[in-house]
Amino acid sequence: MGCATSACAGVERKNKRSIIQESVVFVLQLRVPVRSDLQRQLKGVASKTTIDRLACLRNEIQLVAEDTGGSAISEIRVALEEYLSLLTGLIKKKKDGMEGCVEFKWKTLGDGRREELCFTNLWMEILTVIHMMAALALAEANSLMIPKNRSGPGNGVRVVSSGCKRDAVDLLLKASGYLEFCTREILSRFPPDVKKKLPDDMKESVLKTLSIQALGQGTEIQLGLAVNSKKATLSVKRRLACEQVIYFSQAYQCLSGCDVVSHGCAKKLLLFIFWKFLEAKAAAYYYHGLVTDKGSEPSCHASAVCCFLAASEILGESKKACLSFCLSPPITRAPPMWGVMKHLSQKIPEMAFKTSQLYGYLLKEEEKVMQSLPELPDFELSLIPEEFELPELEVGKPDLLA
Repeated sequence: MGCATSACAGVERKNKRSIIQESVVFVLQLRVPVRSDLQRQLKGVASKTTIDRLACLRNEIQLVAEDTGGSAISEIRVALEEYLSLLTGLIKKKKDGMEGCVEFKWKTLGDGRREELCFTNLWMEILTVIHMMAALALAEANSLMIPKNRSGPGNGVRVVSSGCKRDAVDLLLKASGYLEFCTREILSRFPPDVKKKLPDDMKESVLKTLSIQALGQGTEIQLGLAVNSKKATLSVKRRLACEQVIYFSQAYQCLSGCDVVSHGCAKKLLLFIFWKFLEAKAAAYYYHGLVTDKGSEPSCHASAVCCFLAASEILGESKKACLSFCLSPPITRAPPMWGVMKHLSQKIPEMAFKTSQLYGYLLKEEEKVMQSLPELPDFELSLIPEEFELPELEVGKPDLLA
């Protein structure tokens, strides 16, 4: 790969107009490198070849990201992976002389305040690189879930191919793996005083939450695929909906008690998770109601009515939660109804009305059913983060670190 000045030649410059982001997937703001005089600061610590390559890759990542608004994901990812490989080599070669001798600077893309993140810790640089790789994976998953051609076979119909949905799930698992690695392998190396100074979106509670909620969103997309599949049984759909509830519940509990949720990224993330938790719970009660209604006992029908009525009420609350998320800075747009919620936004009210008319008399007879909502079944979670490890030094490749 060439240096940044040549790498941008074939990349179309992104329109700089302010565009309100559409969020199907929760997307992190990109943080990009700021030019640093690595040649001067690392002189005598690493080889000239290594220093030049590090500087070239940092500049390339910055320029491509700024010129495209972060949309040139594949180009940025390739540069990040090579840059990470060099950083890993420095760690594995135990270049202790680097620690504290070079300032690594990053800034948030598009932040007019130009607030910079500055540090001298090599592991902190690796954390920031992997965090950016996770942000790109989330952004690409979001892009795949937003169709380029919005006309579709009907007015305002969102059409996303099954292939795009499956690719989006893979990217969410990849992002979850990056974030899980950061909390497991990198943050554990930092003393408490360093952890306290981390940006909010890099704090341990936020990284753990992001990793879990990415799995929840992957399950949401899988449920959407199941709804459109003739082979998927009712039990499979209920299982996926219930798993989705568990993921978002875990994510909400992980973040809700933290100090960082009062503002910024963490606050918006918590609002997003609450919105998705309510949608998942509405779906879970709907499918649990359908399964329960197959029973022959009157109590089964009464319990099913309770599930449908609960699903209808929760669905209404989810729309309010969606609005709260969208209006929280930075302002975002909710996508048109898609996937399972597009299907259930019509089915849930219809089923709640139909069954309450049909079995409403049972609610008075089955007083025990009305005392509390039926418990949703508990399932073992299916999705796990994709395993990620730092790149190995390539055997037979010239040693740039000597």
